[in-house]
Amino acid sequence: MAISIILPFLPLIFFSSFSSSTIDRLSGSSSLSVEHADDVLTSPNGDFSAGFFPVGDNAYCFAIWFCEPYSEGNRTIVWMANRDQPVNGRKSELSLRKSGNAIITDAGRLTVWSTNTVSESPVFLYLHENGNLILQNSEGGVLWQSFDSPTDTLLPQQLLTKDMQLVSSRSQGNFSSRFYKLYFDDDNVLRLLYGGPEISVYWPDPELLSWEASRSTYNSSRIAFLDSLGYFSSSDNFTFMSADYGERFQRILKLDFDGNIRLYSRKYRMDKWTVSWQAMSQPCRIHGTCGPNSICSYVPHFGRKCSCLPGFKIRDRTDWSLGCVQEFNLTCTRNEIRFLKLSNVEFFGYDYGFFPNCTFGMCENLCLQICDCKGFQFKFIKHDHPSNIPYCYPKTQLLNGHHSPNFEGDMYLKVPKTLPIQETGLDCSSTVVKQLNRTYTKHQENASLKFVVRFAMVVGSVELGVIFIVWCFLIRTHRNSSEGTQNYHRITTGFRKFTLSELKKATQGFSKEIGRGSGGVVYKGMIVQPSLKPNIKLVMANKSSK
Repeated sequence: MAISIILPFLPLIFFSSFSSSTIDRLSGSSSLSVEHADDVLTSPNGDFSAGFFPVGDNAYCFAIWFCEPYSEGNRTIVWMANRDQPVNGRKSELSLRKSGNAIITDAGRLTVWSTNTVSESPVFLYLHENGNLILQNSEGGVLWQSFDSPTDTLLPQQLLTKDMQLVSSRSQGNFSSRFYKLYFDDDNVLRLLYGGPEISVYWPDPELLSWEASRSTYNSSRIAFLDSLGYFSSSDNFTFMSADYGERFQRILKLDFDGNIRLYSRKYRMDKWTVSWQAMSQPCRIHGTCGPNSICSYVPHFGRKCSCLPGFKIRDRTDWSLGCVQEFNLTCTRNEIRFLKLSNVEFFGYDYGFFPNCTFGMCENLCLQICDCKGFQFKFIKHDHPSNIPYCYPKTQLLNGHHSPNFEGDMYLKVPKTLPIQETGLDCSSTVVKQLNRTYTKHQENASLKFVVRFAMVVGSVELGVIFIVWCFLIRTHRNSSEGTQNYHRITTGFRKFTLSELKKATQGFSKEIGRGSGGVVYKGMIVQPSLKPNIKLVMANKSSK
């Protein structure tokens, strides 16, 4: 009887526990605790979750991530509230106040983040199906939403406006903010900025004017948008479509920690993200990659690689963005200075000036006259002239250096004459090999086609072998059959057949004619064989007189 009473309530109990662990909103004066792993908000469609996420030892941030696949170290984070101020793993919580404010407090009850909102009516925190975390009052008014304060990721249907920016994280596992930013500049152009110790814009190409980069400065709305099919549009006329445009995939536009902005796509409920678009195809042109006094170079199958200039050493082996420091003392005395050539190496910005129609000697003397000159860039630029014009760029700082075979210029580094040759890394061999900046895609082998070809080769070989064996067998059988027939004919008639060559030899070329008749010509011949008596007269009739 007790069993019959409990069983009808089991589905209700299970449904109730399931619903309580997958709530999509927080209302009243309730809270989410960092100590309870099940204290998360889940969107109605089950795509997104929001809760406390571990970012280090006893350090947590309130974040939004994709639900599938679910594992502690494999969550795709799309937003963080307190990325630069993690909270303790005990007694920290996100709570709603009766005043209409949502706050995150640490173990010491210190407020580390809040929505800074006020409402006279009750409020609730709701996680939308598109990944937007919304603070809404009972009248339906939106007081705050996460889409208005992105971190490093833009989701489909999320706008990027003039008051917003994407800021990269510090590394793959360190979610605190770093130096790279995607934002709308004062000239209404969407740009990528390196905001480290030295600030510089690197996308679009800073060497191009806005109109040369196909950007417009006349639309002051400053708004960018990514749709669910993979199309991105910006008010400065910049647009792109993903490589898988049109497919209904999950997508994120992310400013990665390396300073490149990429569009990632994946099938629903699949765990592997693929890059379907990226802003920078040459990673070494991203500023701040290797820090000052260093060179970034691209190595196939490895990626970008940083190295110090000759006479410099790395400042911090755990962080290449800090660059390298000088190991030699450089004076302003001419006879103690020489210039070291670095082929196809370019340093961006910090020019003392640029000087057209300047010979190499003039450029060298100019850098010698400037004590703060670190070296000079020398290259030829073709304008509307029959021949290229030499340009000189004396450098006061060596930043954003990169090596590229496509750069048709050289850098001449100012070093003391006492700098040992081995430290310069010069290649003084007579053979000069020019590196071509080409990449080839290795096509995957078709396993099915490869199997069919090999199978056909094996079958063909077997068929040829069978044909050869049958041919040999037929020839041998034919010979045996001929010999047997002749022996049989000889036994039954007392005569045997002779070949034409035997007859020709016996008659000495049919030279001794005996007579003629209606049956043909008769010749005389002699055949010597053990089984026959010698001096046998051979009679041969031939109707054709041959």
